[in-house]
Amino acid sequence: MSSGTTDDAPAPRFRRVAADPRRAAIWMIGALVSFSLVAITGREAMRSIGALELLFWRACTGLAVLAVLHLALRGTLSSLRSGQPGLTAGRALVHFAAQLSWMLAVSMIPLVEVFALEFTSPLWVAVLAPLFLGERLTAWRAFAALTGFAGALVVVWPPGAGLSPRAFLDQLSLGPGSLLALASAFGFALNVMAVRRLTRTDSAFVTLVWMHVLQLPLAAALVVFGPGLTLSSAAAFGWAALCGLSGLAAHYCLTRASRLADAIVVAPMDFLRLPLIALVGMALYDEPLRAPVMAGAACILVANGLNLWAERRAQQRGRVSPA
Repeated sequence: MSSGTTDDAPAPRFRRVAADPRRAAIWMIGALVSFSLVAITGREAMRSIGALELLFWRACTGLAVLAVLHLALRGTLSSLRSGQPGLTAGRALVHFAAQLSWMLAVSMIPLVEVFALEFTSPLWVAVLAPLFLGERLTAWRAFAALTGFAGALVVVWPPGAGLSPRAFLDQLSLGPGSLLALASAFGFALNVMAVRRLTRTDSAFVTLVWMHVLQLPLAAALVVFGPGLTLSSAAAFGWAALCGLSGLAAHYCLTRASRLADAIVVAPMDFLRLPLIALVGMALYDEPLRAPVMAGAACILVANGLNLWAERRAQQRGRVSPA
């Protein structure tokens, strides 16, 4: 039996799309707005319900939308077969844990701090890819990772430590919100590496469908045997549903942008999430902009930029064959 999407056909070849940075920028604007809406709607929903219940309703909403789309496109059940079921299941579990950690962090610490620490995820990928994907850990990747981790430490710099490293070490006590944000970044890095392997056999749509199919019963079981369903109002369900829709929209927009432009173009636009969410936090939640958070965020962005630049340079060198 083939590992493709049908019994008698190999995995589909995806149509190449001509590069169009302007259209990619438009899709990235949609992604930026959608990711911000995920944080806002998630925080508002968790005023009434817990993070586990939020993920349950989010999975319900996402699976319903994907089912409608699949039926509208006249898809078949065989087209949803995964070529790597074990990896698909493991990826869904890791992503669920990362989502839960991220949502809990959103409810505990300022939004800009959550997003800043989340941006350490690409740096975790640079460090872990040699172990899980067999990729080479170059000097630039190592330097970018160290710079990014230094930025993460600056983000969580204690307010009363001043500029003294000794005072920083004495007063450093990572709160649960910061730890959860870092844990989510690590989980998202594992998720990225799993998706890299899944793209060899599965389409993005298949990956999304199985993610929701597997996460929905997991969330349901944890809610039923844990806090139970506590949905107290239509407003809470509305926020949870909007969170699910925003998440789907964010990933769809990011995928479309990635098909229209190289990562070296798309990633810097994604970094605009930090200043955007900083403004959102100030406007909606009166969250102050602490200097260490902004300095650490800038350091993380520089690290990601260095990593992208080094990868682009390596690709260009690879295209030049010796005479």
